[in-house]
Amino acid sequence: MSIRQGLLALLSEQPMYGAQLRSEFERRTGGTWPLNVGQVYTTLGRLQRDGLVEAAGDADDEGRITYGLTEAGRGEVATWFTTTVDRESDPRDELTIKLALGVTLPGVDIVAIIQAQRAATVAHLQDLTRLKRDALAGGDLPWELVLERSIFTAEAQVRWLDHVESRVRRAAAAASATVPVADVDHEMQESRA
Repeated sequence: MSIRQGLLALLSEQPMYGAQLRSEFERRTGGTWPLNVGQVYTTLGRLQRDGLVEAAGDADDEGRITYGLTEAGRGEVATWFTTTVDRESDPRDELTIKLALGVTLPGVDIVAIIQAQRAATVAHLQDLTRLKRDALAGGDLPWELVLERSIFTAEAQVRWLDHVESRVRRAAAAASATVPVADVDHEMQESRA
């Protein structure tokens, strides 16, 4: 999630100070990605250093500085909206890592992990569906879009977990059907003793 690009996009609409940016970002994304106001001001400092934003006047009575886009900042926003998102920019997926490692470690009940995750994801999907119904009723298109993305992601995760469970069960069945020669030799030696 690019906070930098999100803040620039908001500033393309009008100049704002940090707390306004934080509030607008959270409002327009339905609070899905809450921001720390310190994070906003740190990002604004970097954007100013990079020549993408500038102070739009002096600080107000409360000491707040309003920031606006520079021409370079406007160009950055235009580029962001016309460039596809690189799939490699997604963060590491903890569930994928957990399952990939779990199938390699002894004593891990991978099927139980899959089933618990599937149940949690389905429950989350139901919550998202209720929230979407409310967003539709309220005419809140930005929040509806965020929810739909989350719904599609949850649905895909359920399908993937179904696939993983099937794959793990097939691998376990194949492993139990073939006993390595070394194990057979060892069993034969034990039966002779």
